Amino acid sequence: MHMKNQYFLLFACLFSFNLLAQPVSIYTHRYNNKRLGWTARETQLNTSNVNPNDFGLVFKRIVDDQIYAQPLVVSDLQIGGGTHNVLFVATVNNTVYAFDADDSATTTPYWQVNLTHLGSRVIRNTDMTGACGGNYLDFSGHMGIVGTPVIDSASGTMYLVSREVTTAGGQFKQYLHALDILTGTERTGSPVLISGSYAGNGVGNSGGIIQFEQQKENQRPALLLFNNVVYICWASHCDWGPYHGWMIGYNATTLQKVCTYNTTPDGTQGGIWMAGAGPVVDDSGYVYLTTGNGTVGSTGNPNYFRDRGESILKLRPVGDSMQVVNFFTPANYQYLNQYDLDYGCDGALLIPNSSLVLSGTKEGNLYMVNTNHMGRYTAGNDSVLQILVANDQSINNVHIHGTPVYCSFSTSQGDSECIYVWAESDTLRQFFFNRTTMLFDTVHTVHGTIGLDNGMPGAMLSVSSAGQTTGSGIVWANHPLSGNANQQVRPGRFDAFDARNVQHLLWSSQSIPARDSVGAFAKFNTPVVANGKVYLATFSNALNVYGLLNSTTGLHDLNEDMHFASIYPNPAGENVTISYSMKKDLPQLSLSVIDLLGRRVMEVELPPAAGVQTKTISFAPGMSAGVYEAVLSSGGRMLHVTKLVKE
Repeated sequence: MHMKNQYFLLFACLFSFNLLAQPVSIYTHRYNNKRLGWTARETQLNTSNVNPNDFGLVFKRIVDDQIYAQPLVVSDLQIGGGTHNVLFVATVNNTVYAFDADDSATTTPYWQVNLTHLGSRVIRNTDMTGACGGNYLDFSGHMGIVGTPVIDSASGTMYLVSREVTTAGGQFKQYLHALDILTGTERTGSPVLISGSYAGNGVGNSGGIIQFEQQKENQRPALLLFNNVVYICWASHCDWGPYHGWMIGYNATTLQKVCTYNTTPDGTQGGIWMAGAGPVVDDSGYVYLTTGNGTVGSTGNPNYFRDRGESILKLRPVGDSMQVVNFFTPANYQYLNQYDLDYGCDGALLIPNSSLVLSGTKEGNLYMVNTNHMGRYTAGNDSVLQILVANDQSINNVHIHGTPVYCSFSTSQGDSECIYVWAESDTLRQFFFNRTTMLFDTVHTVHGTIGLDNGMPGAMLSVSSAGQTTGSGIVWANHPLSGNANQQVRPGRFDAFDARNVQHLLWSSQSIPARDSVGAFAKFNTPVVANGKVYLATFSNALNVYGLLNSTTGLHDLNEDMHFASIYPNPAGENVTISYSMKKDLPQLSLSVIDLLGRRVMEVELPPAAGVQTKTISFAPGMSAGVYEAVLSSGGRMLHVTKLVKE
């Protein structure tokens, strides 16, 4: 090898190592403006230590309401009299918190602020009197801060949108806030009352001008900060019209409005909601977003640029608006409109180092097109390079709401690139990307082993790894434990899978639910991985923090009623012996063996006497070899948990 190349590779390796070693900050939705859903700088969590024995719920951060917005993390902040990693959480009660991201003992936030103005209250689902025929349950209560904020690291400013209604007069208002992340105080000129108007003859216009509707416009997507402009997008509440899709941009420094865009100015609907995902930016600075049910074209021309429902759009700022540079609209857009099968039910995913973009529909399909030749509308979908089926069941609930995530990793056979998607009522799917053909291998798709109940919204995914290091890649999945979370609050489940093969479940919140259970599922909320922790929002007025447990023996103490417990041999053949010593008599002692899917495969009663006890147990007939959890409990209360391997 040439000496110059040797120095270059050494420098590259050192640079990569130093980059991975630095504390990680998460300033925006899905880690960055590419919205890959992949953080490649997680050096602590890997496939060997994310298991029920070593990983679990380490603490919670209690908040005042449900969390719809993805939490954010800023590392090495000078705050609270020292240098700390800080976790930022926003709730639907218009409250923002700055918590210590690592120290379980520091439960009091560094600061906390409620953004509802005096003389107003936070809006509620019951305020949407015309949505869903007056029975609007997509939200179950407050609807204050919903879209994920964005943080400008250079200025230390967090941007977010709050919503409220005046108690006298019932005036609905939406505000853009710019908060100092060290104190929670408003920056100069903040907050700004959001407003907008757009020339058009579409529904709701007056004299050829459409006004932004404070009450009806739903600010669900994550905010985008790009080129010192904060972009905010809106859709509707249960298709309560008249409404349109809006994107409004504000100068991040002055908070002055710089651009306004309406997706259907001569038509109707075309909401931008993307199940909470944010607009995507490519390497050339173009912005991509998807639109839902709405007008496609005008006067018989489905390629009319001004009305673009049911599409993925490629945009750039021009003057005081956003120009549609190109778009793709599926051939069956009329069918999608007729049956409420929005194209824009998820966000966009750009395949790195390519001009390829993926986006999905409520039909359970992902369309891949070239951003340089998007093809617009054709009767035969001529520009579609590939359609990936994320759910091929012939039932109604097949929607894709969780935007796919991307990861690249190394194996003994070479490097692999994958995307992962988990549509509702189905299993997690892993598609391998072929750089030679620039297509996905649909023959060797890997299907996960956990199926979801019929109902929304499927799973929200995230991927973490230490670069492309073998065995470091983990796919994290947040989804309902059971039932349909569309218009009701459901219990949640949190899973971790090996990114190399998603049939390998590493850990689940249901393995040891008494320790790790999620609580109420936070709809459309992606897990956030940073610095050895995983931050998971809930609808239980809490932010769950998962991480490595403080255990060096493989035994996790859950109370103080025992002196010790051990299981041997481990790994075991057909029998295993448990030895334990109680500090006092405990009734109804039992040993349960639980598989990695959280299923109890056997349970035996144990002597409830004080002192040292020993009992040999035979495994259940036909019990498969593998990794299990042995759970010692008394009257349903867990005492000790340890990993058990059956050979």
